[in-house]
Amino acid sequence: MEETKTKKAPAKKAAPVEKKPVDSWDYKDRNYYLIGNKTPLTYTITSRHSKRYPLVWFDPELGYEREMRYATNQKSVFVDEQKGDATLKHIVFEKGHLFVPKEKRNLQEFLDKHPHKNLLFQQFDPVVQAVHEFEDLEDEIVALNMAYEMDIEQAEAIMRVELGTKVADLSSKELRRDLLIFAKRNPRLLVDLANDENVVLRNFAIRSVEENIVNLSSDNRSFTWASNGRKLMNVPFDENPYSAMAAWFKTDEGLEVYRSIEKKFK
Repeated sequence: MEETKTKKAPAKKAAPVEKKPVDSWDYKDRNYYLIGNKTPLTYTITSRHSKRYPLVWFDPELGYEREMRYATNQKSVFVDEQKGDATLKHIVFEKGHLFVPKEKRNLQEFLDKHPHKNLLFQQFDPVVQAVHEFEDLEDEIVALNMAYEMDIEQAEAIMRVELGTKVADLSSKELRRDLLIFAKRNPRLLVDLANDENVVLRNFAIRSVEENIVNLSSDNRSFTWASNGRKLMNVPFDENPYSAMAAWFKTDEGLEVYRSIEKKFK
């Protein structure tokens, strides 16, 4: 007798295993600081959406703005994903600083999407911080070298912006000392002033009045020669007289007067 072969039932295919989305969030402690080196005793930022303080984030995948709210008992920072009662809490910077441990992921995500990030506050990044510090040191070196090599006339013009009429009472050594201190404290401002020719011309105009070579009328409307009262120029309405004279020195007529004044300086 022939043996009857039994057919095997086809094996069932295993159900595909659902892969959980990869969580790319970097779990670590984070520090945040108010921008501009501000260090108030306390500073509270917006933590929930309102008409007065809109707090929304544009979701590029969904294509619309989503309302945000920080709640300590919710995993999501989006209101449309939060369930049940929400336990709200203020977000307070103390002396310009906010430390958020890695366990408070929802707060870190909330701050990462906050519309005031990089406007009112920013996350501390050691690499970015190093770049900024390097750039600041570069600016300081440039400004100090520029101040060290600067001639006394330009140094006086720049320090007059900082000290006003007190410059006239400084010796050359005091002036150079103050210029170097100014370069260290405000390097970018010093470089800007050093590259602004109007600063030197404005100082020249002030000196001409201080040394009684030129007179400025009591109403600040005109300049005249101190020796004979002959009018040199009228000051345009609502303009600083010394700035106006600095611009006038660039004209053909003003250049001749500039050269004449220069010969009369002590």
